[in-house]
Amino acid sequence: QVQLVESGGGLVQAGGSLRLSCTASGRIFSRYGMGWFRQAPGNEREFVAAINWSGDTTDYAESVKGRFTISRDVKNMVYLQMNSLKPEDTAVYHCAAGYYSGNYPLLQRGEYQYWGQGTQVTVSS
Repeated sequence: QVQLVESGGGLVQAGGSLRLSCTASGRIFSRYGMGWFRQAPGNEREFVAAINWSGDTTDYAESVKGRFTISRDVKNMVYLQMNSLKPEDTAVYHCAAGYYSGNYPLLQRGEYQYWGQGTQVTVSS
């Protein structure tokens, strides 16, 4: 089992920044690809960003490219730095872990076995 806990959400004005953190515990963290997804009211949960297990390959949704950065440390933390935030970024952001020892990030919801409860991000105009 892997347990994931997100933090760092909040209310910010358009153009501002937030840094989300995800703390992972449980099984061997280093062999898991990690991702961030978000879900706004009435919408499907959508992919935001992903990083492979070794931390050297990332991928992003088109809507956040150039504004968001995903990173991880060697222990048990994953981060999402969000800059130039827009009102349409408002959502609950979820951290996810998927076991995969390959070299590419996991992009599909079904590839992730573990999910956090989420943290609310609200961007005001």
